[in-house]
Amino acid sequence: MEKPVLVVMAAGMGSRFGGLKQMDPMDDYGHVILDFSVYDAMLAGFEKVIFIIKKENEALFRQRIGDRMSKKIKVEYAYQELHNLPEGFEVPAGREKPFGTGHAVLSCKDKVHGPFAVINADDFYGRGAFQMIYDYLDSNEEKDMYQFAMVGYLLKNTLTENGHVARGVCQVDDQGFLTDIHERTRIEKHGDSPAYTEDEGKTWEKLPDGTIVSMNLWGFSAGMMGELEKGFPVFLQDNLKKNPLKCEFFLPFAVEELMEEGKAKVKVLKSEDRWYGVTYQEDKGIVMQAISDFKKKGVYPCQLWED
Repeated sequence: MEKPVLVVMAAGMGSRFGGLKQMDPMDDYGHVILDFSVYDAMLAGFEKVIFIIKKENEALFRQRIGDRMSKKIKVEYAYQELHNLPEGFEVPAGREKPFGTGHAVLSCKDKVHGPFAVINADDFYGRGAFQMIYDYLDSNEEKDMYQFAMVGYLLKNTLTENGHVARGVCQVDDQGFLTDIHERTRIEKHGDSPAYTEDEGKTWEKLPDGTIVSMNLWGFSAGMMGELEKGFPVFLQDNLKKNPLKCEFFLPFAVEELMEEGKAKVKVLKSEDRWYGVTYQEDKGIVMQAISDFKKKGVYPCQLWED
């Protein structure tokens, strides 16, 4: 069996936080959030990482991130290109953005031949999450359907004090399998508990503290690539006419479709760790402090990639 590989979605520019936020240093040694994620993944057992990037960012990405890691872990690159579409489809006039996270993952289909995990480049997931997903992928046996996995976080461990967030709110059955993900685009702390609004803040619905959310840490078997390859042209056929400039082929939607068709089950691996991310510029200090604290506890060395 092929060993699991790590796929990192790093083609997106941070929309709410100016610039290429994946490359913003988080300590005195120039490490970015992604350094810590790949380091944690390596300790969990991953031996190869594939970065999905924009071709025009490659030189900068290699210089700032990829080259230093390549001393300790195999590094490969795939390119999410706007024009990389199935036969018979063309990019609509005026469209500038690629076609979402499902399209991103599809861009590395020729490099993935076994189980793989998928993460965002700018999220700090915690070491335990990588160990859980690696162990699941390394031991997973599929019989009559795909057995995927997702690391779920407690909503309260993913909120920011600096504004609202969008989260995929998960429903999980008694056996720990995902039954539904509902994207809530505006969640924030409201008094003592998190709440969401769907009417620009006129009314708020509270969410329980134990609510599980997806932070886009998925585990897939190799068959997922073929499913994305089949699903993407169907998506384009349905959506290009309706919303040519902005429609996106999201990874969770592709997963949900496979669940609804009875082709896949998704095991939710629950993390008690705090998730960190820089949704707003003001979040950066919180992440830097957390990383500093981890180093003081010996979780990370000062220099991740030097012997």
